[in-house]
Amino acid sequence: MKPTPIIQRFVIACLFLSGAGQVAIADDRPNIVWISCEDISPNLGCYGDPHAITPNLDRLAAEGVRFDRAFTTAGVCAVVRSSIISGMYPPAIGSQHMRSRIILPPGVRPFPELMRAAGYFTTNRDKTDYQFEPTPAIWDRQGKKHLDWRERPDPDQPFFSVINFTVSHESQVRHGEKRHAEVINEIGEANRHDPIECADTMPDYMPNTPAARKNWAWYHDNITLMDKMAGEVLDRLEQDGLADNTLVFFWSDHGMGLPRGKRWIYDTGTLVPVIARWPDHLDAGGRRPDLVTLMDLVPTTLQAAGVEVPDYMHGRTLFTADQSDDVSKEPPYIFLHRDRMDEVYELQRGARDRRWKYIRNYHPDRPYSQRLDYMDEMPMMQDWRRLNAAGRLSGGQANWFQLPKPIEELYDTEKDPWELNNLAELPQYADRLARMRLATERWQTRIGDTGMIPEAVLMEEMKPGGKKPRTLPPEIEFTDGKVHLRSPTEGGSLVYRIRTGDQWSGWRLYVGPFDAPAVPLQAMACRAGLRDSKLSDWRPTDR
Repeated sequence: MKPTPIIQRFVIACLFLSGAGQVAIADDRPNIVWISCEDISPNLGCYGDPHAITPNLDRLAAEGVRFDRAFTTAGVCAVVRSSIISGMYPPAIGSQHMRSRIILPPGVRPFPELMRAAGYFTTNRDKTDYQFEPTPAIWDRQGKKHLDWRERPDPDQPFFSVINFTVSHESQVRHGEKRHAEVINEIGEANRHDPIECADTMPDYMPNTPAARKNWAWYHDNITLMDKMAGEVLDRLEQDGLADNTLVFFWSDHGMGLPRGKRWIYDTGTLVPVIARWPDHLDAGGRRPDLVTLMDLVPTTLQAAGVEVPDYMHGRTLFTADQSDDVSKEPPYIFLHRDRMDEVYELQRGARDRRWKYIRNYHPDRPYSQRLDYMDEMPMMQDWRRLNAAGRLSGGQANWFQLPKPIEELYDTEKDPWELNNLAELPQYADRLARMRLATERWQTRIGDTGMIPEAVLMEEMKPGGKKPRTLPPEIEFTDGKVHLRSPTEGGSLVYRIRTGDQWSGWRLYVGPFDAPAVPLQAMACRAGLRDSKLSDWRPTDR
């Protein structure tokens, strides 16, 4: 009798993870590749940007589906990446403050570990930035010095590969003439963006100065280079004959790395490009108008891989192999937050539907324009401050410096895409304001918003006395010819490696008892946010 797909996948996963080698049953699950970049809004040709030179991503969109209302939960990288690796809103797990180091709740595992446990070869090149250090249980390959899916031991093993590009990061917009000459050399002089010609698409709130126009043009140049890099990844899939059975996601970790974009929960900080291609499953050239967050990539990826989606995740499945364009599960709102950014404290919560944006400011006594050292290195930001000090700003450009700022904000993003005309105090919008305020408060209650707890108190609860706890060493037992591992630490994951000659293998994820090897092995327990345990040793003589 032919095995069912579920049984087939279970058998394959067990055989891969027990080190049993190749299997007789072919694994037809899709490969999955995530191509991520940093700090860009939907400034791609396929999204209608007239100055974009992005032929590779435009082609990807033509072959797949473009999501027109995809958002991040916050406007900054590490906080967003914590939501992706966990599948949860950051205020639910305490990761909302930029550059904090949290401990994940014991029942929450970084989702690539779930993929790995199901038999996927998992790789990441190379950024992590999860608000905790990655554990050896997450990735088969991590770092810059590997070849992604090409290093999997069995060519039939399905893979999940994440490739991160940093060339479009905020810091690269202001990287200096010498480095930018290298960018132009890579993309070609014909693809250089002229600051004067590009200026017509600058957001209305930006100061229209030579430095600002230059920043805007360089931002576009960097996107062109990133597109070239993404094209090289797609070409490798084609060269390896893998494109037809690979689900590809492209996404940015948040919006543009320019003032009032990155770090903020306006659309310029949270609206991002998301493109998916899955031949024979997603219609080519599709467009999705529904509300999406980057957290949704996680259950979608897990379900495509045949992996059960944990109940604690906050995202939804965007499509499946059998149902490619279902928006029936679209939520009425997605929710947004801003908390500490580096040395600057702020507290905002917000909600977004397809058209309207609501923001609650918990610190109206602090201006939007609080000084932040890293942000203030941008020449555009320096011009903005200079013009404000000289009293030369008006309208949307001056809003950024108002004090106090309003307690509530409400924007019609269809008529006001830069979110400059606050409608919160107009009586004709009172009902909408009340509905979105209530929805935001209910969301905060539902997730247990830890942003309402002072950060120092929150971190003391996680790390008493400021000390990061350590996972306890695993216990090793030998029974009926098999090695059994157990973690005494709640929520701990287990990895092991075997020794051949004077070389140790890479860390393997433990998913169940395995045949005792004829060589020594070491085991280690780990949990996201905790220090890895000390090693536990086992030798064949311990049988």
